[in-house]
This record gives sequence, C-alpha cells and structure tokens, in this order.
Amino acid sequence: MIVKLVRNALGMVIVSVDVLTRWSRVKRSPEAQQKVAQAAQGMTLYHFFACPFCVKTRRAIHKLRVPIEKRSAVQGSPYREELIQGGGKVQVPCLRIQHSDGREEWLYESKQIIGYLNEQFGPA
Repeated sequence: MIVKLVRNALGMVIVSVDVLTRWSRVKRSPEAQQKVAQAAQGMTLYHFFACPFCVKTRRAIHKLRVPIEKRSAVQGSPYREELIQGGGKVQVPCLRIQHSDGREEWLYESKQIIGYLNEQFGPA
C-alpha cells in the first residue's frame, strides 16, 4: 500500500514537471500539419499516465505536433487486452503503427519510438 502511494505521488510529480517544462513545438504550415495528421491516423500509443518513459514519449509527440491516439493500458482497461493480443506483452510505451499495406508494427522502447517519430515527422 505504501509503495503504491509513493509510486502514485512520484508519478504526479513527474507529470507536473512535464506539463510545466514542455518545450516549444515544431512549426509547420497548415498544409504540412494536415499531411502529418493524415500520416499519423494509423498510429496509437499505449501508455501509463505517470510512467517516466511514457512521459518522455508523450513529450516528443507534443513537440513534433503529431496527433496520435493515446490509450491507457492500466490494469482492467480493454486497451490492455488489445496491447497483449496485438503486441504480445504488457510493456509501455508501445506505439502501434498500422501501415497502408495492412501490416501492423509494434514499437516498444521509448528511444525506438521517439527515433521513429523524429525520422517520420521531425523538422527537415
């Protein structure tokens, strides 16, 4: 019980610091932002709200202005079952990418996810 309380308190501190220290966002023309939105339609981020690696990933998404659907994979959530069925394990953050050719890709490490997002949507 005490461990859960400490974990939740630390999580709230991490999230609060994240919100207070977000850096500037990538600037794009409305047309370029529309292309980013279209490219991101097949992406879903499975996350835990206060997980430090999830916060790091969400910060990158915010900075790059990529409108990715976010799904909480907490215990009891139907999205947790989606994560297990699709990706094979409960590990967050996880980015599900639905490619235009129909195949799915599941990226699990925050560093790998952020690298992929920078490659796809980073400033030229």
